[in-house]
Amino acid sequence: MKTSNILAAAALSLLAAAGAHAETYEGVQPLSAGYSRADVAPQAAAAAREGNAYSDAASAVVAPVLASTDRAEVRNEAVAAAHAPGQNLRREAFADSVIPSQARSFTRQAGL
Repeated sequence: MKTSNILAAAALSLLAAAGAHAETYEGVQPLSAGYSRADVAPQAAAAAREGNAYSDAASAVVAPVLASTDRAEVRNEAVAAAHAPGQNLRREAFADSVIPSQARSFTRQAGL
């Protein structure tokens, strides 16, 4: 029984050793540039101005936003909503996830 286990382990280790191959290191490859920095700089600047042609946003068209209300009116609505009593109530905090009608008309009281 022990001998069969030892032979099985030896066979598995031989298979693992035979299957492992290391890559060879070929060293640093020499540069073979055909252009000088002066030749490449204008091309790089032009490519940077064009943007990424392969991105998702390159073909996306952004629709203009048409404001239907005045900025001051939107701000006044936001301030009114922020100061509304009970604006931070969460439905999950109440039984059956329903905010009672009397909870919606809470008034601000000092110390509560």
